[in-house]
Amino acid sequence: MQVVSKKTNYDFNKLQKRLRRNVGQAIQEFNMIEEGDRVMVCLSGGADSYTMLDILISLKRSAPVKFELIAVNLDQKQPDFPEHVLPEFLDGLGVSYHILEKDTYSVVKRVVPEGKTMCGLCSRLRRGILYRFAKENGINKIALGHHRDDIIETLFLNMFYGGKLKAMPPKLLSDDGDNIVIRPLAYCRESDIKQYAEVKAFPIIPCNLCGSQDHLQRQAMKHLLNDWNAKYPGRVETIFAAIQNVVPSHLADNSAFDFQNLGQTIDEPDQAKPWT
Repeated sequence: MQVVSKKTNYDFNKLQKRLRRNVGQAIQEFNMIEEGDRVMVCLSGGADSYTMLDILISLKRSAPVKFELIAVNLDQKQPDFPEHVLPEFLDGLGVSYHILEKDTYSVVKRVVPEGKTMCGLCSRLRRGILYRFAKENGINKIALGHHRDDIIETLFLNMFYGGKLKAMPPKLLSDDGDNIVIRPLAYCRESDIKQYAEVKAFPIIPCNLCGSQDHLQRQAMKHLLNDWNAKYPGRVETIFAAIQNVVPSHLADNSAFDFQNLGQTIDEPDQAKPWT
């Protein structure tokens, strides 16, 4: 029994170090957190956001800069939402936190037709509330718990359904220009996060309070990628590496690369004539 216990501890320590290393690398490479930042850690009650908060608290102790962490959860008034879970968990951590209460659930149920996916409108409403809270409270960084698998799934969703070569950036300036969104888990694998959350026994709140939506396009992408990775190990890593090695001259976006003037040797090329 003692040997098993030691091995379990050893495996967990390796896992924790890997997550810390991946988060630290992402923060450094994208300059996510700077001296004096007030970072809002968005907690949903899922494994991803719990892990993000836990790792950021750990890194904060030895970080080369001083910054503040503020945990924020948005209670959207879904039926049977366990309101006590997050406050009890956060009280035990001793971290500053806020629970925001906004009944977006009723809005979504009223607007979205029965049987249609509610996640899109729900996320937009949630984002607006969190952005507003950050601005009103002097918070300059908003940390979301999206991981590497989320980023790759979003890439394929945009290609298959949106006709865009676009994913989730590790760091983003919001459309209103008032908020910087960061994704510290950008280099972390979902499987590592799930394993970490299980060992730490985080009080997970399921994301099916609005009713099961297994037909979502994102679930289809997840199954596709998992199937690929099972058949061809390492394929997901290669796809993620491709996101980091973009060659605009080998795509077909005129706004990303100047194909019009490619090979021109004169200063002012003739006005292009229409082909149709």
